[in-house]
Amino acid sequence: MGLESNRRMPINLLCIGDVVGRPGRMVLADHLPSFITEHDVELVICNAENAAGGSGLTPQIFKKLQRYGVDVVTLGDHTFRKREVIQLLEQSDRIVRPVNYLKPAAGRRWTVVPTKSGQHRVAVACALGQMYMGCWNSPWSALDQALGEMPDDVKLRVIDFHGEATSEKVAVGWLYNGRVSAVFGTHTHVPTADARVLDKGTAFISDVGMTGPYQSILGRRVDRVLSALTTTMPTRFEVASGDPRMCGLLVAVEPETGKAVSVERVEVRGRVAEGGAYDADDGKPQPKS
Repeated sequence: MGLESNRRMPINLLCIGDVVGRPGRMVLADHLPSFITEHDVELVICNAENAAGGSGLTPQIFKKLQRYGVDVVTLGDHTFRKREVIQLLEQSDRIVRPVNYLKPAAGRRWTVVPTKSGQHRVAVACALGQMYMGCWNSPWSALDQALGEMPDDVKLRVIDFHGEATSEKVAVGWLYNGRVSAVFGTHTHVPTADARVLDKGTAFISDVGMTGPYQSILGRRVDRVLSALTTTMPTRFEVASGDPRMCGLLVAVEPETGKAVSVERVEVRGRVAEGGAYDADDGKPQPKS
């Protein structure tokens, strides 16, 4: 009885999917602070590689995400789309680039940060998939190396796997089952129905879905994408604005062991913000219809 009473209660970690442009940022601004309070979230990890105008991240948007409650930002194949992010990557321990970029690439491969209460520490890394994605270094060996470098006493560990193929994502989940607290997939912008805790205590989902406009095709205006697909003519894929949602995975984790005990998909509907899909932070004017 005494041993049981000394065990700490699980803590909640929130993993948020690809933030797409101003609509994604606005739904975070409107709903993330209250969600953190209501669910006693100790750490928020957010993929923000599409946060600036639908592709890339800027320092000013990074600071706003922090004000909304994001603790660590992960990135993906659009990491360097905005050159302004390079200095941020070199200076901040609250943002990581994919571990399987080449070694000279700017930025941290992994980080360790305190939780909001300051009572725990969490290690975070992200990796790019290889299937249908590009010619990156092996995510398997890069993640193995990163995990080996993390302090042994940091039991809470989270991986954002940014990939296209569900098979590759599921494989990552099973490979690191029991070795990390959570593996959450990003990149496809489509939430999957396979959220679960694997048998050795790793929370897993193939893709948490995007945080952005769902009246769209993967966050882009339906008319623009359909035009390109049905005419084969080049068309600028502008960010959409309708039906914004915050999507992610809420993971309850035992702080002593780092093992997940439960998962819950998160999908919070937001409001369509006035002013359209872009603002000054995106670095471009609102496009014409």
